[in-house]
Parts: sequence; C-alpha cells; structure tokens
Amino acid sequence: MQAVSRTLFAVCVVLLAADEARSEADSALKPVTPQRLLTGTAESRDWLMYGGNYDNTRFSPLTDIDRSNVKKLSPAWVFQTGIPYQFQAAPIVADGMMYVSAAYNHVYALDAKTGEVVWKYDHDMPSDARICCGPGNRGVAIADNTLYMGTLDARLVALDRRTGEVVWNVEIEKYHRGFSGTGAPLVVKDLVVVGIAGGDYGVRGFLDAYDAKTGERRWRRYTIPGEGEPGNDTWAGDSWKSGGGATWVTGSYDPDQNLLYWAAGNPGPDWNGDVREGDNLYSSSVLALSPETGQIQWHFQFTPHDIWDYDGNTGLLLVDVERNGKTVKAIVQPNRNGYLYVLDRATGDYLHATKYVEQLNWAKGLDEAGRPIVDPRYVPTPEPQEMICPGAAGGQNGSVTAAYSPLTGLLYVPVIESCMEMRKAAAIFVQGIPYWGGGPGATQGDDGSSYGHLSAINPSTGAITWQYKDDYPLVGGTLATAGGLVFTGNQAGYALAFDADTGALLWRFQTGSGVRGQPVTYKLDGRQYVAVPSGGGGLATTLLGKPDKVNQGSALVVFALPES
Repeated sequence: MQAVSRTLFAVCVVLLAADEARSEADSALKPVTPQRLLTGTAESRDWLMYGGNYDNTRFSPLTDIDRSNVKKLSPAWVFQTGIPYQFQAAPIVADGMMYVSAAYNHVYALDAKTGEVVWKYDHDMPSDARICCGPGNRGVAIADNTLYMGTLDARLVALDRRTGEVVWNVEIEKYHRGFSGTGAPLVVKDLVVVGIAGGDYGVRGFLDAYDAKTGERRWRRYTIPGEGEPGNDTWAGDSWKSGGGATWVTGSYDPDQNLLYWAAGNPGPDWNGDVREGDNLYSSSVLALSPETGQIQWHFQFTPHDIWDYDGNTGLLLVDVERNGKTVKAIVQPNRNGYLYVLDRATGDYLHATKYVEQLNWAKGLDEAGRPIVDPRYVPTPEPQEMICPGAAGGQNGSVTAAYSPLTGLLYVPVIESCMEMRKAAAIFVQGIPYWGGGPGATQGDDGSSYGHLSAINPSTGAITWQYKDDYPLVGGTLATAGGLVFTGNQAGYALAFDADTGALLWRFQTGSGVRGQPVTYKLDGRQYVAVPSGGGGLATTLLGKPDKVNQGSALVVFALPES
C-alpha cells in the first residue's frame, strides 16, 4: 500500500511540475496586439504573419547569419509532420513558440528553440471536400492569444494559442458547392480577413472579414459583381453567377493609405471563354478595398477575359519605386501570365510592367494602359497546338512567393519555366464539380525541359540585376534578410541561400522533399534560426514534370549556425 502511495505521489509531483512548466510557458506568451502586427519583423525575434509584414515583402532585419558564415548553417532541429503532402505554409513565430499548419488542416504548436510539440489540432474533415489542387494549407494568422485558420471544408477556425482548444468555428460557405479555404488569413485591426478557393468549380468568389473576438461576419465583398453593380456588364448573360474569381492567396495592407489589397483569380470556366464574353471583371485582378467595409476603392485587371488559367493570385508586395525622379508608393506583382506589374497603390494607376519569364508567347506585349496584346496563335483550341508560354503553373504560382529587400532595392522572384498545351473543351456548369472548359495537354515537363531561375529585379525599371538558373523549377517561397542573403528552395528538395547583391549560390541543403513552403527567420536567446517547410506534391508538380526524387514526406527543417 505504501508503494502504491509513493507511486501516486510521484505521479502527482510530475503532473504538478508539468502544469508549472505550462504556466511558465503561458506567462511568456504576450498578446499579439495590433501594434505588434504593425511592427512586423522589425521586432526581429518574431515572424507574425504570412508575408512577415503587412507589406508582404518577406524581409527580416536580422544579420547574425550573413554572407560570411551562411555556409556553416546546419539543422538545429527537424519536425516531421507525418503527412506526406504539400507543406506550403509560412510558420508563425511569437514569444518563442512556432505555429505551423500542414496539409489537411493540421496545426502544430512547437517550441521554436527545440521543435518539441506543445499541442496539436486536427480539423475534422469531411470525406467529400471539394479540393481542386491538393490539400495544402498556407498558414495561420495570429492576434491577441488566438490563431486563425481557413479550412478545406470552407470554415474559419479560431484556436487558443496556449492550448489549441477551439475558441470558435464558423462556416464561410457550403463546401459541397465547390468552396474551400487554403490561404492564410490576414488580421487587420479587429478583423480577420480570409479569402476563398474554388474558382475552378465555378463558384462566385468573395473576400470575407470576421470579428476576431466573436467570429461574426462583418462584411463580404464579391469579386464578381452582381446585377446592377459596376462591372457586371463585362459578363455575358448570367455567366457572372459561376464566374470564379477566387481569393486564395493572402493579401497586403497599407496602414498609411488604410487600404487592403487582395488578388482575385481566374474566371470560370478556365479555358473556354465562349460562355462569358467580355473582360470578366474582377477576375484575374487586384482589388484595393476599405478594411472597415470591404468597399472597392480601385481595381486593376492583369488578364482581361482570361482563357489561360493565368489567375491573379500571386503575392502583392508594397514597395517604393522611383518614377520620373519622384518616389511613388507602389504595389508590385509577378503575375502568372509572365509579366511583373508595378501600380500606384494609392490610385491603382498602371506605372509599368516587364516580362520576368524567359518563355512568353501568348501576348505580343502590353499597351500603354497595361492591357495585354493577345497573339491569336496562342489561344486555347480543342486540337493539339504549339505550346503556350508560360503554362498555367506560371511564371509564379500561388505557393511561390517573391521577396524584397529595402537595402538592395531589389525584388527576388523565384520562377517556374514550363510551357504547356491548353485544350479548350465544352463547358457545362454543375455546382460542386470542376468547371474547367478544357485543361492542360502535353507540358514541357513531360520531356524534362522545365526549369527554374531566381531573378533579382529592380522594380523601378524592370531590369534584371542578376539571375540564377536551376535545372528544377523554383516552387517554394523566398526570404530576404539584412545579412545580405536570399533564401528559397527548388523542386528537387534543396534549400538554397544566395548573395543578395550578386546572386552567388552560397549554401544549399537537401531537405528530403520538394521545397513548397515559405522560409521564415527569427531569433531566440541570441541565436538566429531559418525555418524551411519541405514537402512537395500537388498540381504544380503534375504540370511541371520532374517529380520530386525524394518526395517521402513533409518536414520542417530549422537551421542555425553552430553554437559557440
């Protein structure tokens, strides 16, 4: 009996010690206030949102890892998700804790110094979720002591960052109608702004804002205007009702302008525009909105009447450019159609655009307003044809993010070079099933000739300062640091680091799977870390060919310099 009592006493002591450790950890977690979010990566120990800052430039002022020592980087810890698919997220780091989502809406809270799992959340997924392009999730948002995640069954879930317990769980839309959520939300003031996927199912796209505390929806802005609204006349008949325009990549926010910027994706059906004659606003566009109301302040359409599935969903970076001797606050996007656009972010005025891919034939150029001059030889047809460049994967795709360094004044753009046949076919809309009106035929990847490059581009001029060529497409995100470095990764599984000034490859490490995620950096107890999510698969790999040689699973590999 005494032995049993001693055992119970020992168990109680262990449990009390664990509770005390948890209490100490919880007490170190400071509320992520609106001011902290405005500070972004300037509070250099943290990485508080998908793009690092509201400007979405993925830049960190950390300098501990630099050109002189990056070659010494090695894994500090590795976290295996156990999910062998599409690890596309950008980890969030706050107060020594890391929060990262994986495919199929799993969320993990990890000790950012050791990788130890603190808690795990598994979303209860329906078996019949409508998933266009793989089950990836691009990340969570954080505010106060709450995390927010959009789900593949079109819900928005709020979790207590300390325990992983559900705070609230609201339905964005009926998933069986073709809606899903894959992008990381963005917290602006007291609102959680979240986009929706499903454009390939012929949904009518929208952007939502929810009360961060209660989950109550504050506003919804449809990206396809309804009857009587400006832009509805750019759709033939009732085609706007299944017009696409999904919003599945995280936007940007300018607190000075108090404008929210979000991209809208391809129209539906993707490759057959016969049933939707017109420009099809606001598909394949960027929208500037009031964060309080969702009211559209201006728009710019990259690809009017998009019949190539070029979409509009790649990162929107807020940078300053020089034009006619003056500094202009601009918004920059490397679009999937192969052009890098620079717009005045206060007005939406077109400033200039340049070709950033090497292979581009679908347009002969852009007119003075930035409208593409389409080459009719590269319009999708029912019959096999010459390959169209770029293919539907880009240029850039939604999981591929550029970075910008204010120190070099350069934009670092990871590029997919892959052309493809685009086949037009009959388009019949049935709610909840793909509404493509065609699809890809042969791709450049079929013969192994797809490739990639990282280009350093001056956004003021469009000039390429340097370029690194890779045998494999660059399908992961990009990170720039004040240490003079640019990090990214390729489809073959290598994490890569470059000299930000010259493009010299300074370091690489085989992560074990194609790098599809967004690298981030943070600092704890005087030590800088670089986290790289590794886990390939999904649409881009299918279209690009050259499948991952070592695509055995997904893991978060966190690098650091050797401790002195």
